[in-house]
Formats: sequence, structure tokens, C-alpha cells
Amino acid sequence: MRVVMFGYQTWGHRTLQALLDSTHEVVLVVTHPKSEHVYEKIWDDSVAELAEKHGVPVLLRNRPDDEELLRALRDAAPDIIVANNWRTWLPPEIFDLPPHGTLNVHDSLLPSYAGFSPLIWALINGEREVGVTAHRMDGELDAGDVVFQRSVPVGPTDTATDLFHRTVDLIGPIVRDSLDRIEAGTAEWVPQDRSRASFFHKRSLEDSRIDWTWPAEDLERLVRAQSDPYPNAFTYHRGERIRIVSAALSEANYGGTPGRVFIREGDGVVIVAGTEARFGRSKGLLVKRVRTEDGVEHAATDHFRTMGGYLTARP
Repeated sequence: MRVVMFGYQTWGHRTLQALLDSTHEVVLVVTHPKSEHVYEKIWDDSVAELAEKHGVPVLLRNRPDDEELLRALRDAAPDIIVANNWRTWLPPEIFDLPPHGTLNVHDSLLPSYAGFSPLIWALINGEREVGVTAHRMDGELDAGDVVFQRSVPVGPTDTATDLFHRTVDLIGPIVRDSLDRIEAGTAEWVPQDRSRASFFHKRSLEDSRIDWTWPAEDLERLVRAQSDPYPNAFTYHRGERIRIVSAALSEANYGGTPGRVFIREGDGVVIVAGTEARFGRSKGLLVKRVRTEDGVEHAATDHFRTMGGYLTARP
């Protein structure tokens, strides 16, 4: 089949590579220009460079709403469009243009976690598995019928970086298997159960700010979800911003006021957490390693040399 690919960053790069390795012909690639957005500078393998290396025409667009792009798409005469990590809405005059429509590849188990940063949100929320879904694009965000879906388990110490590597490896097989089924006429399209749908916005630095009224279990997952190279979860100690690089749940239960720098336990320092911490029946967050504003990483037991005082959301 003749394929046009819309995509960006490493997700789009993996999709394009899978298409180039397949029996299908990539006739045009549309991707975004490089961005300075903190999350878009992570996993930023260049789709444009890969396309150019293989002699595939490339168009750079922030939004797909100009006549030149529509004309190029019509001239390319694709049998199908394949999209992965295209960051803006595609209008029906694009997604319905080819005979087989548009296959969108999304890194969640749709209908849950439609939208942006699904792996991070899923890890924060304690999901037991994550995955990748290939579905037919329609007028609603990540809502079209599903043709292929694969999942991987989330382990108790997995970070968002671990889950990224595990799910990005699913892209190639899912793209190839989906296109083979569509070309052969054997694809089975399964409607999504919209009652189970959830939608999430893009992450920003504000979303990494620690709220010590969250239970320690949630904060421990937040720290893992904001693992390097993502912007780490952060808090303030004596007016200085510090990033929490590594943390766990405390062994014992601790009571008091959320954010209190309480006691050393093992190789970390316990911070009181949770709205019900005053009852003394909750775990604290055992902070193990922190990073200060100068970029230097420290053991928490070295950084918090005396107990007492509070970690706060703002200076």
C-alpha cells in the first residue's frame, strides 16, 4: 500500500522505521518542527531526518490546515495514512482522504488514557498494565475503532522511562501487523466502550510539583513517573527547590503534619504525607536521593542533616 505518515519524536520515528522496513511504500511524511517544550525535547529522534535519509518527501507543520499540505496529500494518493504522536487535531478532509482512512497508533490501552502523556498518568494512577493501541481515526480524540492492541505489565519499581522503552518496542510489530490485516481485508475493527474512556492533558512543569497531602503511595508513584530524563517531582526545602530522584514507602507508620521532615529510616529520610497523616496510621514517603538546583545529586541522609522543618509546595 501507499502510505503517508504523520508523526513526531521517537514514537513517530519508530513508526516510520517500521513502515520503511515493511513491504509498503512511504510516499510522504508530515512532522512537526523541533520544539523547546520541556516534554517535547525528550525522546526526540527526528522523523524528518529519517525520512530524508531514505529519500521520502517531508513537510514540516505545526498544524495541518493549509492548502499546500492538502494538495500534497492528494498528489501522494495514499491508500492509508498512519499517525503516531501527531500533536494536533487532524481534520476529516485529511483522516478520511485515503480509501483505508487513517490508522492512529497511541501509547495507551484505549479507551483509557486518551490524549497526552498516557504512560506518566497511568503510572501515577497505579495501573497494573500499559500498552499500545492501533485504531481508526475519527472526529473524536483517540476514539475510533480498534484493530490491534498489546499490553505490558507495570512492575512495582518501574519508572516512566522503563515503560517508555517497553511500549515503544511494541510500535513496529503493531504497525506491521495492522497494515497487513488491513491490506488483506482481514482486519476486525472493534468499537471502543466509551463509558470507560478517560482523557488526559499534556504534562507541564506544574504537574511535577509535590502536594504533600497526597498519600505516600501516590507520591512514590509520582516520583517514579517523573524519572530521568523527565522533569523530576519537586518540592521546596528552606526556600530552595529540590527534586526527588528516588523514593520508597516507609516501613513504619508515621503521624503528624504533611510535609514534615520527620526521621531517618534505613537509607532515607521519612517525610510525613497524606491528609489523614494526623492519625498515625499511614506510611510516609521515604526519600532516598534528591537533586539540588545546581544539578548535584545527594543522598537524602546527607541533604537533610537535621530533622524537623517542612517540605512545601512553594518557597
